[in-house]
Amino acid sequence: MLSLETWIGLRYLRAKKRSGFMSFISMISVIGIAIGVIALITVLSVMNGFQKEIRGQLLRVAPHMEMGYLMPEGTENWQDLAAVAQKHPRVLGVAPYVAGQALLANEGEVRGVQIKGIDPANFGEVSEYGEALTQDMYGKLEAGNFDMVLGQDLADALGVNVGDKVTVITPDGNVTPVGMVPRMKQFNVVSLVNSGIYAVDSTLALTHMADAQTLYRVDDAMVTLQVRLSQPDSAPEVTATIIPADQVNHIWVRDWTFQNKDYFQAVQFEKVAMFAIMFFISLVASINLISTLIMTVTEKQAAIAILRTLGLAPKSIMKIFMVQGVLLGLIGTFWGVLLGVLLAANFGYVVHGLELLLDRQLIPSSMYFINYLPTHVVVSDVVIIAAISMLLSFLATLYPSWAASKTQPAEALRYE
Repeated sequence: MLSLETWIGLRYLRAKKRSGFMSFISMISVIGIAIGVIALITVLSVMNGFQKEIRGQLLRVAPHMEMGYLMPEGTENWQDLAAVAQKHPRVLGVAPYVAGQALLANEGEVRGVQIKGIDPANFGEVSEYGEALTQDMYGKLEAGNFDMVLGQDLADALGVNVGDKVTVITPDGNVTPVGMVPRMKQFNVVSLVNSGIYAVDSTLALTHMADAQTLYRVDDAMVTLQVRLSQPDSAPEVTATIIPADQVNHIWVRDWTFQNKDYFQAVQFEKVAMFAIMFFISLVASINLISTLIMTVTEKQAAIAILRTLGLAPKSIMKIFMVQGVLLGLIGTFWGVLLGVLLAANFGYVVHGLELLLDRQLIPSSMYFINYLPTHVVVSDVVIIAAISMLLSFLATLYPSWAASKTQPAEALRYE
């Protein structure tokens, strides 16, 4: 059963004799609220999609966790360190590696990379590259042969193919009578990787761990462990508990959240900033709703005076116009949520269509980890956006409704 105030408010809203101009202004208010909600949902969904997708791609490239000895004395070895790591219940796999900076050169082309020396026997336990790097590919790396696996984009930049040789130049040189001379070694390119991930294909340079140890003059005590976890999100918790209390000052450990902390903080800041910017769109629409209600109150001065004369209390007059404002906000919010979710869920197809139409790539893989636009609609974000829109609509009704409640019947009917 509708209250009298609600019934009158709804009647005013759908009155057939209502001014065409007022109906148009009301429609503009509804459209403004809907556009604000659509913009907020779409922008946040795109940013959530980027954060989720790039995080997933990042975990395919970056180790979940790394461990090593702080001050190796030469008696330690990576096997003992692996035994410590494998005791943790959330550790799925452990593999040793040796990494170092180097320049790869071929026929005048030079690229800076980080060479990673792996143990082909167990690196598959921690690799997140999926089907791009198979066990057969690891098996092509034989100790002592100085073989190398390169990413496809890196190989293309150097102009090398399978069977070719590439020159590796390390930063630590040899001391000679004429000064410091860079150390150089030729490696055989035995395989190319085309994973579809630009960050992998443009930087990947794998060799056998024994050859990397020879190249960088590293013994077993200086080998780093790459650890794969069952739940990557729990990496900070595992980091805090994986080292035994009696070895805390002897072993270092870091996880992927620490290594990429600045990036994720930047993404989170951008998300908050974009939310604030889009919020003002909804705020402008709410201000438009205030002007709509003020004009409605002005138009209904005589009706308000008659209702007051019949004994309707000021707070009831206030409720009448609050019902109108809230209903307009509800309609705008409903259509905004509906269209916003539909647009956000299909925004990737919209961008792809624009790329085909413009014949250019809008999301270059050289700038991002991906070459498409991902979206991820988070229900909690949609609920918060809808609640904010309704709250702004409610606040927008307060002043016009209060002004309507202060109408004096004698003054309003003087010229009627």
